[in-house]
Amino acid sequence: MTIVSGLPRSGTSMMMRALEAGGLAPLLDNVRKADEDNPKGYYEFEPVKKTKEDPSWLRLAQGKVVKMVYRLLYDLPEDYEYRVVFMERDMREILESQRKMLYRHGKEDGGIPDDQMKAMFESELNQCRQWLDQQPNFSVLYINYIDMIQNPLLQARRINDFLTGSLDVSAIADNVDPNLYRNRGHSQQ
Repeated sequence: MTIVSGLPRSGTSMMMRALEAGGLAPLLDNVRKADEDNPKGYYEFEPVKKTKEDPSWLRLAQGKVVKMVYRLLYDLPEDYEYRVVFMERDMREILESQRKMLYRHGKEDGGIPDDQMKAMFESELNQCRQWLDQQPNFSVLYINYIDMIQNPLLQARRINDFLTGSLDVSAIADNVDPNLYRNRGHSQQ
């Protein structure tokens, strides 16, 4: 099965939408509706959050793509093969996007300074990468968000080669909407 993973706000919904356009059916439930933060949808499937307690949903995911935050990858059972498209993005952009989303929903950001959040996330991501490298049932392709925005056709080819080899590469590339790249790092403005 195919999994799109990464930090929240790293481009996982964009990747899910692109893979769907390319011909890979998403496993989703539409519980979380599109909004200002993700105007084209979140592409989530709620049972993913309870994988450790109940992995039965995995039977439904065969031949499909599902979105899963990186922390939940550890909960996947060993008796399946996983292809993970792991989204990476500048941490400043992720933190800014998260802060704006929390603000729009009337929530506090927890008051943790960005440098501490950045260090924590980077440490967790490094641990996850190391863990993934040691799992014989996981294959991982890392895709940088900026690369996907700036050169979607090249990235679509990489994704197609990594996954089935039968996806519609042009449709994947055409589905990347650079207008949704709103939280840019200092070097990208």
